[in-house]
Amino acid sequence: PCPPRSSPLSSFFSLISRPLMAPITPLPSRANDTDKITPEQRELLAHDPCSLPSDGDQYDSNPTLRSITRLLLEEIGEDPQRVGLWRTPHRVAKAWDFLTSGYTTDIETVLNGAIFEEKYDEMVVVKDIEFYSMCEHHLLPFYGKVHIAYIPNGKIVGLSKLPRIVDVFSRRLQVQERMTKQIADCLQFILETEDVAVHINAKHYCVISRGIQDTHSTTTTSDLRGAFKTRPETRTEFLKQCRTRFGS
Repeated sequence: PCPPRSSPLSSFFSLISRPLMAPITPLPSRANDTDKITPEQRELLAHDPCSLPSDGDQYDSNPTLRSITRLLLEEIGEDPQRVGLWRTPHRVAKAWDFLTSGYTTDIETVLNGAIFEEKYDEMVVVKDIEFYSMCEHHLLPFYGKVHIAYIPNGKIVGLSKLPRIVDVFSRRLQVQERMTKQIADCLQFILETEDVAVHINAKHYCVISRGIQDTHSTTTTSDLRGAFKTRPETRTEFLKQCRTRFGS
């Protein structure tokens, strides 16, 4: 139920990164500082807009993703050599590295041993966990809040690890329904308890920014297991907790 171990993307990127061009000074940090771009830099950029770093950039972006991004810009009618787009392929490659980092994140590393034995048998709820993910159908963002509950069966997990588990499954191409189930599967596996609940409320940019362009609707998914599914009072208490604001 949890993703297998694998090497981090940084190891892969270190093999394919472009070496620094020491004799060439970086581009200005602001794209509109055209007066600071030297003739030598302009000549290099005319051949490859990704050949020069800008101030603060890292140099390990994926060259294949850079090339794909440049092709995308051309296909939609843009000019990749326009000043404002010179560094866009690099930035997009770095963004996809972050947005899909969940594929290569190891759950055991995330937990870092923070599973503890404890004789506590009441509901544990961590709610309003913010997440951002990418819809696999349109490659557009969806975002919202995750509410998690479990009833310990002799084990508890460090509270900060629950948002990290959400990150693992949200930072990949997803559908909300599957993400809800994956989080519940993982909790059930690491805590060895049947009593797990996950409730997610989200807004989807594939609905907001295209098609129906509905800016008001939200999508709700739940995965209720064990006592949360079989005992109405337990389910009601959890769902009430999801609606209650802290301090109210």
